[in-house]
Amino acid sequence: MARSLFVEDFQPRSELVVAEHHVPAARFPAIDAHNHLTYPGDSVDPDELPRMIPELDLVNVATLVNLSGGSGPELEQVLAKYDQAYPGRIVTFCNIDFSDIDDPTWTARTTRQLEADVRAGACGLKIYKDLGLEYRDSSGQLVFPDDPRISDVWDAAGELGIPVTIHTADPVAFFRPLDRFNERWDELHAVPEWSFYGPEFPSFEELIDSLFRTIAAHPRTNFITAHVGCYAENLGFVSRMLDACPNFYTDISARIAELGRAPYTARDWFIRYADRILFGTDMTPRIEMFRIHFRFLETSDEYFDYSTASIPPQGRWRIYGVDLPEDVLRKVYHDNAARLLRL
Repeated sequence: MARSLFVEDFQPRSELVVAEHHVPAARFPAIDAHNHLTYPGDSVDPDELPRMIPELDLVNVATLVNLSGGSGPELEQVLAKYDQAYPGRIVTFCNIDFSDIDDPTWTARTTRQLEADVRAGACGLKIYKDLGLEYRDSSGQLVFPDDPRISDVWDAAGELGIPVTIHTADPVAFFRPLDRFNERWDELHAVPEWSFYGPEFPSFEELIDSLFRTIAAHPRTNFITAHVGCYAENLGFVSRMLDACPNFYTDISARIAELGRAPYTARDWFIRYADRILFGTDMTPRIEMFRIHFRFLETSDEYFDYSTASIPPQGRWRIYGVDLPEDVLRKVYHDNAARLLRL
C-alpha cells in the first residue's frame, strides 16, 4: 500500500450507482452565444465547416456566435468565409483594440470603426478580459471597463442596437495564492499564465466592481457578461446585479462546472432570470461537449462528469443536472439570444 500519492496521480473512480439520462440533442434549436471560431491560435478552419455543420444539425445547434471577428478588413474576411458561407448558422461579433487609448483621437476613431464593422455585418461587440488585466495607458495605469475614454464606445453600441459581450476578471481562484487551498490547482499548474495573484494585478473585486459600474452607467446598451456574470461562484451577487440593471444579461459559457455543483441554487436562478440568460459554451464545437451541456440543463442526473478529461479541468468535482422547465429551456437555448442579436 502506497504511503503517499502525488495529487496529479489521484484519479478516483466513483462507485456510485444512479440513473443516467443522456441527451443526444437540445430540446429546442440552440444558439451557442459564446464561441470563438476565429480566435488567433485556436480557430476552426473554414475547411472544417462542411464536417462541423452536419454535427451541429445532429445535436440541434442552430447557430454559433463567433465572438472573435476582429475589425476592418480582418472582419470582412471572417464574415465572407464563415457568416456569408453559412447564412444563419454562424454570426460574428467585432472587436476593438485598446492599445493606443492614450491617443486623443482614439475614442472617435474607435466609434467610427465600430459603426463601419456593424454596417459590414457584425452583430455585436466582444470585449476580452485583457481590458482591466493587461492594457495599460502611457502612465502605466491599467485601463478598466469604466474608463471615461471608453464611455462613448459603450453608448455607440447601444445606439447601433448591438449587444456588448464582455469578459472581465476570471474565476476567483485565479486571484488567490496557488497553494494547497486553491480549488483550481490542477488548472493553474497546467496553465500558469492564468494566475493573476500578486501586486502586479488588480484584485478580483476591483475588476468586478468596474464591470458593474460600466453596465449601470450605460442603461441603453445591452451587456452580455460572459461566464455567468463573470462571477459564477456567487449567484447571489449576480442576482443582485441582474435586479439592479435591466440591461444586464449573461451567458453560461464554460461555467456548468460551477453551476452544476450548486444545482438547487442554480435551478432557482435559471427560472427567476429565464429572460436574461443565454446558452453558450466557449468550447470547440464537439458533439460530446454539447451533450454534456444538454444533460446538465435538461435532466436531474446526479454526480456526473462535466468534462471528458481524465482530470476535470476546472476543479476536482462532479456536477448535477438542473432539469429546467420547457419554457425556460426555450428561452435559454434560443429565444434570448435571438432577441438580443435580432436573428
